[in-house]
Amino acid sequence: MKSEQPKPFLNHEKYRWFFTSSGKLVVGGKSSLQNDELLKKLKRSRQDYIIMHTSTPGSPFAAILSEKKPLKSDIEETAIFTACFSRAWKEKNKQASVDIFTLSKIYKTKSMKIGTWGIKGKIERKVVELNLVLTKQEGRLRAVPQITVKNKDKLLAIRPGKIDKREMLPKFHVLLKEHFSQEELLSALPPGGVTIKGKTKPLKSSAEIPSCVTCDDCPLECPSRK
Repeated sequence: MKSEQPKPFLNHEKYRWFFTSSGKLVVGGKSSLQNDELLKKLKRSRQDYIIMHTSTPGSPFAAILSEKKPLKSDIEETAIFTACFSRAWKEKNKQASVDIFTLSKIYKTKSMKIGTWGIKGKIERKVVELNLVLTKQEGRLRAVPQITVKNKDKLLAIRPGKIDKREMLPKFHVLLKEHFSQEELLSALPPGGVTIKGKTKPLKSSAEIPSCVTCDDCPLECPSRK
């Protein structure tokens, strides 16, 4: 599926982003400040985009940046993306409730703090599970909903976990067939702890150990630690 072109008024790579299975670009803020910045830019575009935010605080405002009517799959994938990059992941929740509304329904007053917006009128609400897969989109490592990509393009499946993502970096370096920098891995993963889903193959030799860490820092069991 060919991806839609990014919007000229927005540098999407500054934010959290991914392309849905139908090729629509989804962008979300990384912080309260970015949420404000993103929504203000979208308001100026005069397009009534679909926006999402978890029903509880601590979430990106995520937008489906397409003038075309979103498919049901676009809505589902964006809801999962919004939930996974919210506080719900950091709190190791299995599910989260996501509010869905249009850009025209949100407003901001001077008394509202950074990142806070009001919503008027009815909203749709969807409960989704917190599961992601690592894949490559536009040549960049992305963590996206499992239903977004075909099995052949899935690198690793992840879910919320107890071990902080920084401590898991050595394991990701071993299990991912392609080398990704520490910065790219950390940028792609949700904030907080992470668990890699499914069984993984045991290491066969010390040649498979990533050279970026020492044994004292590595959480893996391998021949070099015997």
